[in-house]
Amino acid sequence: MTAATLIWWALTYAQFMLALAAILAMVRTLRGPRAQDRVLALDSLYINAMLLFVVTGMRLGTPFFFEASLVIGVLGFVATVALAKFLIRGEVIE
Repeated sequence: MTAATLIWWALTYAQFMLALAAILAMVRTLRGPRAQDRVLALDSLYINAMLLFVVTGMRLGTPFFFEASLVIGVLGFVATVALAKFLIRGEVIE
């Protein structure tokens, strides 16, 4: 088994596991008993999506996916902060 084949299989396995983790995070988002659980599940979901884009970019060798993962990371962070502020104070904009 060559190094290129090993890397290809490792990236394929990583994509499959990240997709499975994203599905499980989506299930927790839909079934979460409290709002805090849903916010944590959304946080996990955007991190999984970001990492899935990074692994896909590595596998395909294109920089587009890296840029998209940066956008997902920034938007996910802002959304998490806004949701946390909403849960604490009941409003986002004061």
